[in-house]
Amino acid sequence: MNNVIEAVNGIKIPQVGFGVYKIKKGKEFERAIHEAIQVGYRHFDTAKIYGNEEALGRELQKSGIPREQFFITSKVWTTDLGYEETKKAFEQTCKKLNVTYLDMYLIHFAGPLYLEAWRAMEELYSEGKIKVIGVANFEIHHLEHIMKHAVIPPMINQIETHPEFPQNEMHEYLARHRILHEAWGPLGQGNKALFDHPELTEIAFNHKKSVAQVILRWHLQRGTIVIPKSSNPRRIKENSEIFNFELAEIEMKKIDRLNTGKRYSVNPTGYMVNPFYIKMMKLFIK
Repeated sequence: MNNVIEAVNGIKIPQVGFGVYKIKKGKEFERAIHEAIQVGYRHFDTAKIYGNEEALGRELQKSGIPREQFFITSKVWTTDLGYEETKKAFEQTCKKLNVTYLDMYLIHFAGPLYLEAWRAMEELYSEGKIKVIGVANFEIHHLEHIMKHAVIPPMINQIETHPEFPQNEMHEYLARHRILHEAWGPLGQGNKALFDHPELTEIAFNHKKSVAQVILRWHLQRGTIVIPKSSNPRRIKENSEIFNFELAEIEMKKIDRLNTGKRYSVNPTGYMVNPFYIKMMKLFIK
């Protein structure tokens, strides 16, 4: 069901992944992963802080599908940044997922010691334990800083991106530096005002598609990797059915004009170096 996008090192990444952030563990989680696998998802995105790496690994193994057919992403959390700390966190993640390597590993936020963490990730990459190394929630100045010190530049940046916050400047910057753009929250957190927008509803009507499908198609045609999430079987399937239509250039431009600069999450600059925020985030995820 999936297009692929190549990282700078030639590794093929399925362009549509399945995000598991805030999907509750237990039966709901099991059903969601089972449904995602059934409709064809092979790219799964998790993180240590989500608290569901072990549950995801268990469900992927239960599927009976060979490990190499899955593309598994996880992330090192801010409190685990540092050279030795990141290596330890990586091993813990692999153990929880019950894998010997990760397809992609990201620094979750540009917290303290991210340069040391990057050095550890470069070594893990060189050892073949990670296929693609990258970052998440990095701003341009973070990327500039890491690239001044890196032996291997980041291959991907996973950031909040949706029609109201398309990250145009970042999108162009990433393209110039051959860094892939991956969107989390690609549907604007399902915001009702966005889903009811007349421009989007008209485009959806014309293609006999849902607004969500139109938004995801817009991402694809921008060359962005997307990781929508849902625990609703109908929406899981719907989000995967975006390869049998194409938006016209004029439709793409109409969606481009929805840009309001509105984030639905926190601005990563400043927040993740705040110990109180880190502590509260850990409690929230639990």
